[in-house]
Amino acid sequence: MRPDFVWRVAARDLLSTLRDTRTLLGTVLIPLVLIPVLMLGTPLLLGQFIGGQAQKRQQVGVMGTLPAELRERLGQDGQPEQTGAGAGAEHTGVELVPLNGNSPEVARQAVQSEQVDAVIRVTAPLPEREGDAPAQVQVFAKLNSLAAQTGALGKVEAAVTSYNHALAARRLAAAGLSEDDLSPVRLDRQDASTVQEASSGQLAFLIPLLMMNFILSGAMATALDSTAGEKERGTLESLLVSPVRRSEVVAGKLLATTLSALVAALFSVLGFLGTGLIAGLLLQRGGMQADLSQAFGGQLALGAGGFASLLLSAVGAALLLSALLIALSIYARSYKEAQTYVTPLSLVIVLPALFLQFSDGFSTAFYAIPLFGSMLSVMDSVTGTLKWPQLWLSLGANLLTTLLLAALALRSFQREEVIFRN
Repeated sequence: MRPDFVWRVAARDLLSTLRDTRTLLGTVLIPLVLIPVLMLGTPLLLGQFIGGQAQKRQQVGVMGTLPAELRERLGQDGQPEQTGAGAGAEHTGVELVPLNGNSPEVARQAVQSEQVDAVIRVTAPLPEREGDAPAQVQVFAKLNSLAAQTGALGKVEAAVTSYNHALAARRLAAAGLSEDDLSPVRLDRQDASTVQEASSGQLAFLIPLLMMNFILSGAMATALDSTAGEKERGTLESLLVSPVRRSEVVAGKLLATTLSALVAALFSVLGFLGTGLIAGLLLQRGGMQADLSQAFGGQLALGAGGFASLLLSAVGAALLLSALLIALSIYARSYKEAQTYVTPLSLVIVLPALFLQFSDGFSTAFYAIPLFGSMLSVMDSVTGTLKWPQLWLSLGANLLTTLLLAALALRSFQREEVIFRN
């Protein structure tokens, strides 16, 4: 192939992409804006929601008789939480509302109709002092509701746990024992993670997911327009009758698509680094809970080696996705038809990315899986645990798959029934 002809084809397609303002916004501005919003805005909103539930006094229906001490604990206001999503929020108690009847159906109906947030149903006398027989109390709430879990249901469970703890402590004291006698060995958990592993957060697996999605979206704009879009406009025929070899056409379009994808990848990395800077400023000013920032990877920091490995992983993924998009799009008769072919590709990224949170248990062989190996390499780059042989393995798998897909695209470009079937 002649490099100058390859570059002319690539420049032609890149120029067409640059003329589309919406594509530029999606490739450049959206990663810079959307990533900080997702990585920082989500935990902040979650903290505000949980804190609001903690400060709100929910209504809890009561069926039967509750011990006086338990009723007091249910309505008692607590101290502000020091850790967790609701850190800094003062926990209020609940308002007990007596309900008529004592059947499970009435309790469920009261919750479903939002008459109360939860219902406590007492079917047998509850223990009030040490030595009393154990008993069961039912709590009706919407268990799949985050508002219930952080509000009424959570407060009822906390009050019952505290009540049980008090009864157990008095029972131990009556027997001449203390709480230390129940747990003579205490477990002191120490974090053995590196600084970068700890700062990347528990949800660091979202970083490869978002990066691959931005690479895909950046490549789609150029790939679809340079294949199905040109077929629809009738400009592909003029390119194919010019003194440019079909292999040079495929190579040029692959180069243009890969460059568009890498631009999106670069700005997504800048978005992650910007997120770390913003999170650091918020933490210094006390505007963001430290545990939430850490959980969502708000303190991402990359050294020279980490940035280089991240860039290499992005190049491998961009080449593979670009070749796949071109091979699929050339079969489409129109731009809209091509979109229907490539839209499900997002599932190829989302579904494997869900397993990245268990990446510690993956062997080296998983890095040989095309695209998924790049996700693992990005994850390792973020956490600072990347080993270079694994990076080369993932990069090699992507390059080999890219060559196979490029050969498939070249075969399609050489078949007139594919090129002219629009």
